[in-house]
Amino acid sequence: MAHGIKFIVWTILSCLLTAELSVDGYQYPTFFREARSRRKQSYRQNPIIDMLMQSVNPNYDPKDPMDLFDFLRDQYPLPNGLKQPLSQYDYIIVGAGSAGCALAARLTEDPGVTVLLLEAGKPEMFTTDVPAIAPYFQRTDYSWQYYMDKEPGVCMGMINEKCFWPRGKAVGGTSVINYMIYTRGRPEEWDRIAADGNDGWSYNEVLEYYKKSERSNLRGLEDSPYRGRKGEMNVEFTKFRTPLIEAFLEAGRQLGHPTVDYNAPEQLGFGYVQTTTIDGKRVSAAKAFLHGIKNRPNLHILPKSRVTKVLIDSTTKTAYGVQYVRNRLKRNVVARKEVILSAGPIASPQLLMLSGVGPKDHLSNHGIPVIQDLPVGRMLFDHISFPGVIYTLNTTGVTLSESRLIQLPQSIQTVAQWLQYGDGPPASPGAVEGIGYIKTPVSNDPANVPDIELISIAGSLVSDGGPDGSKAVRRGMMISENVFDAAFGTIDDTETWSAFLMLLHPKSFGFLELKDNNPWSFPRMRGNYLSDAYGQDVATFVAAVRHVQALAATEPFQRLGAKLHRAQYPACRALPFDSDAYWECAVRTLTATLHHQIATCRMGPASDPWAVVDPRLRVYGVRNLRVVDSSVIPRTVSVHTNAPAIMIGEKAADMIKEDADQINPGRS
Repeated sequence: MAHGIKFIVWTILSCLLTAELSVDGYQYPTFFREARSRRKQSYRQNPIIDMLMQSVNPNYDPKDPMDLFDFLRDQYPLPNGLKQPLSQYDYIIVGAGSAGCALAARLTEDPGVTVLLLEAGKPEMFTTDVPAIAPYFQRTDYSWQYYMDKEPGVCMGMINEKCFWPRGKAVGGTSVINYMIYTRGRPEEWDRIAADGNDGWSYNEVLEYYKKSERSNLRGLEDSPYRGRKGEMNVEFTKFRTPLIEAFLEAGRQLGHPTVDYNAPEQLGFGYVQTTTIDGKRVSAAKAFLHGIKNRPNLHILPKSRVTKVLIDSTTKTAYGVQYVRNRLKRNVVARKEVILSAGPIASPQLLMLSGVGPKDHLSNHGIPVIQDLPVGRMLFDHISFPGVIYTLNTTGVTLSESRLIQLPQSIQTVAQWLQYGDGPPASPGAVEGIGYIKTPVSNDPANVPDIELISIAGSLVSDGGPDGSKAVRRGMMISENVFDAAFGTIDDTETWSAFLMLLHPKSFGFLELKDNNPWSFPRMRGNYLSDAYGQDVATFVAAVRHVQALAATEPFQRLGAKLHRAQYPACRALPFDSDAYWECAVRTLTATLHHQIATCRMGPASDPWAVVDPRLRVYGVRNLRVVDSSVIPRTVSVHTNAPAIMIGEKAADMIKEDADQINPGRS
């Protein structure tokens, strides 16, 4: 009966999600547009829905009468019937993202420790469980709508020529909206981080924390010594595949790339994508670490609570609490032991600076009293990608085409298959099927470290098109409609294959700083993409394009009739197609982030002039304050940052327990 009800609700919501109307130049679904308009009115939760929910759960209480979808979201009531949070806790964690969820779960394993977990976003709902519609959530209330400042020569094909940097705004953070790709990085990369003076962060040391949180269900890898099997985060191969992934892997083998577990340390290669899903459904950090323990009496979780400042005694330089806003009321709460920022690589440095911890001159310019002069936000690395190497195919029915999948009755059968067995197209994580690590000929790294990740797609940017298409992928990247139509209009909604190219170790790095001293303002962000003096980043992208061309020229792809599409980018029309100059122009046109910003609260020894936190993640010069999220990663690593953030949360929990009775020595 329960499965039947869920199937009906899912089908109804799917139909509503695909009924499109244009709002503010964007194709918002009808249902969401109506919900947005209702927010401007005095709206009470439907009493019929209240009655139905309370008949199932007598403790159900709509948390936000203005939220049309409240009854579909996970709930995190305070335990033991509490109506308000306490005034003091042992630990306050800011941000229920990938690291924050893992950290909260581990700290509260000790029943004598109290933890308050504050999150600005809402709990997830079951539509976020559907891997295939991951691109859609980039532009919903589940993400912070950040934009990089406009920079010359990059993102030229994006709306207003600005790169879009969405970050998760939910209980579960970016793990609620990402593509669920599970990667760990190469041994040499973590060993270099440790060699820089970050004791405890070598590959063998972080491997144990990766394994601790992992529950591997990877068929064929049951005996691998590198996989965890008793953790909370399920990792599996996707249960739906198209013929394109077999072509990708076979082409790789023909070019000398073995098919491997790409998270194992022995060698580079290609492999089936590994995802944080269970039975074809998303496993966010919240589902993995919080959902099953939400009734712990010593863990209080407050969604829709935005922290605006860390409270720091300016005399003793000791953090003692935070200020936050919930239900339009400003509140203070005290931390008896530590305040821990897990708000992510954009919000964590912003909060530090708003609280008086950051570059002295920058804070003074914004009228913020300086408590500790540190290079917060002065370094920012990001993984950028190029999604524009697209091949048309002369074989039908081999790709994930949205227009074909939404046709009735096939769509109903597809949903039923996914609900019952966890397979079928809805289980595909945004159509990602495979990962390939390559080291291009232009790499100057002496170690066996890749410089490009190839992400094999069961289609391409045009697979979300057609008259009734959501166009979620292109819109999630904020590609200009005029640029898209000029480049790909002739092949929109056709059978295609592509591999997104991800630059793993950019030589260019940017920065993040405050726009003003208003905590509700977004910070200013500069990626400085493709700006390295020697042009190494551009040369690596061009070399990667040539490698994809070599893959597509092999028999597995030629059997499918693969032919390179001649994209006509407006800015590149004067350049000969397929020349190096053309591909540089193309990369500068479709410069897309993969949301892996790091190093804004860089970890390093006291001798590192860029370091914000020490190797135990304590903020230099401020007692009882740590940063525990991907912002501390000091070097680029061959990863999608969800799994590393969870690992950081796991490792930090052990360090916090060890340091509980010690005093942070600080750095003057």
